[in-house]
Order: sequence, then structure tokens, then C-alpha cells
Amino acid sequence: MNVDRPARGLRVPWKTRKHQLPNRNERHVERRLWVLDFLPKTVRGHIVACVGEFVGTFMFLLFALGGTNVVNTAPAEGQNAVDLSANPSKIMYIALVFGMSLAVNAWVFFRISGGLFNPAVTLGMMVVGATSYIRGALIIVAQILGGIAASAVVSAMLPNVLAVRTELGGGTTVVQGLFIEVCRLMSHRSMGLTSGQMFLTAQLVFTIFMLATEKHEGTFIAPVGIGLSLFVAELMGVFYTGGSVNPARSFGPCVVTHQFHTYHWIYWVGPILGALLASVFYMFIKALEYETVNMADPKQALAEKFDRSTAEKKNDPPMSRGNVASGNTLNSGNTLDKSVAEGPADTYERSPALEGGHAARH
Repeated sequence: MNVDRPARGLRVPWKTRKHQLPNRNERHVERRLWVLDFLPKTVRGHIVACVGEFVGTFMFLLFALGGTNVVNTAPAEGQNAVDLSANPSKIMYIALVFGMSLAVNAWVFFRISGGLFNPAVTLGMMVVGATSYIRGALIIVAQILGGIAASAVVSAMLPNVLAVRTELGGGTTVVQGLFIEVCRLMSHRSMGLTSGQMFLTAQLVFTIFMLATEKHEGTFIAPVGIGLSLFVAELMGVFYTGGSVNPARSFGPCVVTHQFHTYHWIYWVGPILGALLASVFYMFIKALEYETVNMADPKQALAEKFDRSTAEKKNDPPMSRGNVASGNTLNSGNTLDKSVAEGPADTYERSPALEGGHAARH
């Protein structure tokens, strides 16, 4: 594809392209805003992270909630017309639109802010030391605001009423709803027995840890696996709880519609418990040195891992003030584990993939 390099700034029609496009000999074109020169490096990093998470969460939920609203306000058809959420094709549609929206936007914002889009995922990253608590708190605020903004735009843009709130359905009790948000629930209604089989929020967060936080050859396609993880969670959870797994996703529509269920708290407590569980299990298998399980010589496996990390450190270019401010230091998608090992420093300055998961998530 024959495309010129981006201009030094926004291109205006009264100037020729020759004066606005960088020369061929210019390897680095600085586009940094002058106001950033007066801000400390940490503050600039917080601003970039928060802006990325706000816009990313907004875009993710804009398409996800928009698609859900289309299904929930569609004319009733078929034998399941009374309850649209019980229609398998509609459940598939909702699960697919959330999974695909997360995968696309997590991939887009992977190198900007990490593509978390979910306060529960951000909490998990804070617990395992992948990001600092200060930056994590700021990101959570940005994600919640992004969820509210996306809900407001969907409500104003689409002609139908906003019908995307997460609600308990199928006879689900509040206690069951809480644990469904934490885990997959298999219930035998005739016997009144329930047993947790697979954690929903924990599955999503653990998927992000293993595909995005852990350094491996497939890290660059981590958003695909993360989107599929959300897709699977939605397939099971939509009918019973609305399939939140994301406090920002449930809170935004409630704020716009000015309607809160008395059990709204489960959409916060459930994902938080799931994120904490995934964090504990992730640190547990890290302590067990899981990398050595499938190797003939465990010491060799660990040696190869640390040798590769050391080589990457030596090959990393020195960080300049301009690079940090312009976001060029966010180009390493394979430095996740290294950042965790070095401590809970602000990882957006070195490794956005560490926050990935984000991207993202729902």
C-alpha cells in the first residue's frame, strides 16, 4: 500500500505537502505537544494511559452496547418471542458483538494503554504488580467514564430506547447471580443443586495474564484469545445475569437510564472476586515455575527464559525524554514478564502489553 508518512501535524490545505511531510532523511519526527514539556514524566504517562483507556472503553462499549440494543429492541419473532434473551440466535449475536468489539479495540489500543477496558482487569493487574496502584486507580476512573459516555451516545444515537442494562433472568437469585459473575454456574433446577465449574471473570482475567502479561511468541495475537474468552463467557452469562463481567459495562447504562436494581452491587463484587481469584492463581503457578513442566531440563528452561530477557534488555534502545512523551516507548509487545520482575513501576512507559488485556476487557 503506497501511503506517505504522517505529516508533522494536522495538514492544512493552504500549505504544500512538501513543507508539511517529513524529509526522507528524518528518522524521527517529533509531534509532541509543547504543553507536555512542563509536565513530569510520570504525569504525562498517566495522561496517556487515561486517555487511551477512556477512548478504548468508549469504543469497545459503543459497538458492544449498540449491537446489544439492536437485539433487545428488535421486533418479537419466533417461538421465543416473549423473552428475546432466551433466543439462542440472539444470545449468539450479543456474545459475538461483545467478543469481536473487545478483540478489535484491544488490538488497536494494545500499544497505547494496554487495552484493559475493565476495572476488574485493572485491579488484577494492580494486584500482580503489573501496574502501579496510582495509575490503576486513574485508569479505573477513565474506564467508568468511558462506559457512561458510550451508553449516553448509544441512547442518543439509536431511535429506540436504551435496553442494554444487565438484569437477572431465568429465575436466577441474587446469590446465584453473584456467583455466576464470579464463575460459570451449572444448576439442576429440579434438585435445587448448584455447583461452580469454571470462573467467568477469573477466566477472562487469567486469559489476559497468560496471553498478554506472559511473554511468549504469540503475545502479538493476544487480543484474539481475549476476545474469544469474553465470547465464551457471554454465551453462558447473558441469559442469567446479562453477562456483565465488567463493572463499567453495567454501571454506564444504569447512570444514563437513572435506574439501578437493588442487586446492582453484584456486578461490582462478582467481577472483583473473580479478578482476585485469577490473580492469586496466576501468582501461584508463577511460584511453581510452570515454564519448567514441559522441559526435560527445568534449569535449562529457566536459563533460556532469563537469557532471552537479558538479551532484550541489552537490545532495547535508550529511553529519551522525547520518546517517552511521544509514546514511542510503547512499542514493545514482549516485555511483559520483565516489567513484572522489575517491580510495580509505571508499566506504560515500558510495556503496554503488560496491561493488555485489556485489554480490555467487557
